[in-house]
Amino acid sequence: MIRTVRLSQYAFIKRMNNKILTLTEENSMVRTSVLDRDIEKVLISQEEIEKITDRIADEIDRDYKDSKRLLLLCILKGSVVFMGDLMKKVSLPVEIDFMKVSSYGGGTSSTGRINIILDLHRNDLSECDIIVVEDIIDSGKTLSYLTEYLKIGGAKSVKTCTLLDKPSRREVDFTPDYRGVEIPDEFVVGYGLDYAEQYRALPYIGILKPEVYTK
Repeated sequence: MIRTVRLSQYAFIKRMNNKILTLTEENSMVRTSVLDRDIEKVLISQEEIEKITDRIADEIDRDYKDSKRLLLLCILKGSVVFMGDLMKKVSLPVEIDFMKVSSYGGGTSSTGRINIILDLHRNDLSECDIIVVEDIIDSGKTLSYLTEYLKIGGAKSVKTCTLLDKPSRREVDFTPDYRGVEIPDEFVVGYGLDYAEQYRALPYIGILKPEVYTK
């Protein structure tokens, strides 16, 4: 009798688990469809992003094998997803810190004015090899400005890293030290990049439909 009850309980739990899994999968599909509906085209897949991040991490491991203090400086908010994946793939000991810089506002193109919203408050920059981690470079003004800003602030060394690069939009002579991939002049979202604070959670880089941001 006890064995029969236990078997019945097991069967009930198994059925409930299957129902939960089914509901989770259905909810995931609904969320994905809602997020995807404004995307015109997937430009860089989740698998491609992982390969790019692996490559950059290998390059950093090679270049900083003798560094005493390696600091990855995340530029909020767009690069936080890229930064999170990158720091896990770098095999060297790393420190992390954050700055928030604005040049876009709520629009689709840079204003050209660099505003530091969250500064880096440290008294040990002279000991740090800094890699500034960005999601995307277009005009080049932000990273160019930050590189000089950190050098003037006393950093031991400063290099830059970006997941995406739009050299066709460059307004200053600037080349990142580590670059994921060059992309065309399209408005892209996903993997941390947003439009009006939306689409950051997409696991890929996609081209946003023009009608979304030209309403």
